[in-house]
Parts: sequence; C-alpha cells; structure tokens
Amino acid sequence: MDQAARQDERGALPAGLGQAIRQTAADITAVLDGVADTGAAVPGSQWTVGEAAAHLALANELMADLAQGRERPYGDGTPQSLAAANAESLAAFGERRAAPLAAMITEQAERCADALAATADGPAPVTPLGPMDRSVLASYLLTHMLGHGYDLARALRRPHMVDAERVAWCMPFMLSVMPTVADGSTTAGLTARYTIRLRGGDSAFGVTLTDGAVQVAAEPRDRPDCTILIDPVAFLLIALGRRNPWLAMARGQVLAFGRKPWLGPRFPALFVAP
Repeated sequence: MDQAARQDERGALPAGLGQAIRQTAADITAVLDGVADTGAAVPGSQWTVGEAAAHLALANELMADLAQGRERPYGDGTPQSLAAANAESLAAFGERRAAPLAAMITEQAERCADALAATADGPAPVTPLGPMDRSVLASYLLTHMLGHGYDLARALRRPHMVDAERVAWCMPFMLSVMPTVADGSTTAGLTARYTIRLRGGDSAFGVTLTDGAVQVAAEPRDRPDCTILIDPVAFLLIALGRRNPWLAMARGQVLAFGRKPWLGPRFPALFVAP
C-alpha cells in the first residue's frame, strides 16, 4: 500500500475512495494529454473542452478549500444558481490550455483527498449542495470528476474512466443528495416505494415517495412497488444527465419489475442532475 493510501486509511477517508479520486484525476490527465486545441465542443453541453476542463480544475480547488475548512459560498444549491456561479468563475479564470488545467485538476484533487484524509474531526463542510461529512464530500468530488471526465473523453473521442468500482464509491454522495435534487414538479402527489439494485454487486437502496416527499435509505425497501435493476455505469450516467434513460432501457441496461413496473420509467425524471 502506498503512502497516500495509508494516510487515507488513518483518517476519515476510506482507502479505496482516496485511490479512486487519485486514479480518476490521473485518467483525466491522460485524456487531456497532448491536446493542442481545446476549442472542440463537449457533446450535450454549451462548453468547449477548455471550458469544461477549467470548470473541473476550479471545482476541485473549491472542494479542496472546503475540505481544509475554508468558507466558499457558491450558489444556493439550485441548478440555476450553480449555473450562474459556474459562469462567473469561468469568466474570471482565463486558462484554457490542456496541460496547465490537467496539472491543476490533479493537484487540487490530491489536496482535497489529503485534507479529507487528515482528520475525521471538525464541522461538516458546507458545500454548494449543503453540509456534508468528509467522506461524502470525497464521494462528491469523485462523482463530479467522473461526470466531467466522461464529457472530456467523449469530446476528445478517448476512453472514459467511469466503471462499476468507482460508481460504488459515488453512492454515498448520490444517496445523500437525492432528496435535495428531487424535482417537485414531477414528484408532486406521487406515493411509491422503489428499490434500486445495481447489477453485478450487492449495492441496493430504497427510495420512498409519500405524496411527493422523498426519503432515501441505504437499504432496499420492504415490499417495493417497483424494483429497478440497472447497470452501475448506466445508473451514474443517467443520474448525472449524461445518458438517455430510454436508450439505456433499449440496450437492456435497465430492467423494471414488481407490482407496478410502469413506475420504473418515471424514476429518472423525479430528479434533476446535480
């Protein structure tokens, strides 16, 4: 075990999560390696490669500052405020070259992981999506890097780094934030019990809606109305708005069954991508 992993184990950060953060930063650096022109468009986004990489570098810096106990207000958690904060930060930061941005992405990811691993004590950092304990913030960092790393890989036609093992480390963040990102316009009046199972492993969780109010549990629901069996990579990409759920269903990556299987296709629309 290397020194970084040993530090992760001693502190608040599980060693596997710390390793996933460091490896993802290295994989994003590999995606950006040798890219001379960062003006290519990112599919499904208004950003160029340079803007997406710059956002990722700035976001990693933000999370590293939060991990070190610094206050960094950044929107109010709504998609509109986060988009405005992103636009403001990009406007004030002019770097768009691949190599400097890749170095910053790695440096700030490691700074964040080191700070989170250093201690389990102290108040919960206040993130753009609310207070989070330190391991959940690390999961947030990884999830955010995977989403934008996937975008960069697609834009540059290079292999992406999203895999089932890393998705498992994203789950603490995903479960903690789901009630926050529930879309009131689609959950309104809905009462339903879901169990979500990630294919190929033991990971499963429950989501209960009671007249639109959302509760998430780290274990399956008893007698769910609908069980969704889903490929883990497809789950993360759908949750982050990177994959069309209907396309994933057509490819056999999602299967819904139970007493009310028709509730399955409704599930992705109940949430707004964080």
